[in-house]
Amino acid sequence: MSAGLLLLVCAGAVLYSADAQDPYTELPDYYKKGVDLALEQLNSHVGVHHHFRFLRSLQKSDIESGFGTRYLFHHFYLKPTRCAKGTADSSPQRCPFRNDRPLMDCTVCYKTAADLIEASPKPYLDCIQKPRLTEAMKTTRIQHCEKMTYNSGAPTLLAVRLPS
Repeated sequence: MSAGLLLLVCAGAVLYSADAQDPYTELPDYYKKGVDLALEQLNSHVGVHHHFRFLRSLQKSDIESGFGTRYLFHHFYLKPTRCAKGTADSSPQRCPFRNDRPLMDCTVCYKTAADLIEASPKPYLDCIQKPRLTEAMKTTRIQHCEKMTYNSGAPTLLAVRLPS
């Protein structure tokens, strides 16, 4: 009986630690939405033949502007797995990473309201194989996200002058 209990505890510890190794589960929901958007785009692209999973974040920016609105910037890597493209269950146990293909370097910037991606301004998404990413492309990504005007109206309200 004690051997069975020990086996059960060990199996639970292995499953728990395997789940903890999936960095996607550690992301807040509003960052997961951007990763999901990138994965959706990759899966719909005819030229992409692999299934990808989130590997890690490189840079994140989150500006909360009130009323449940956030402006997000997320730079991250996606890594190909051994699973077929379009696989629904992409757990680390079922779809282990493969090391013979390049990472996808992705940048997304978007606005959320009530944790849903807003259509306006249009979300920006750019993914490219890491070896193909140039400094000019990195600069273009940053400039595009900086140009996206996110005006919640607060500065305008503060600029209003009351009549004397």
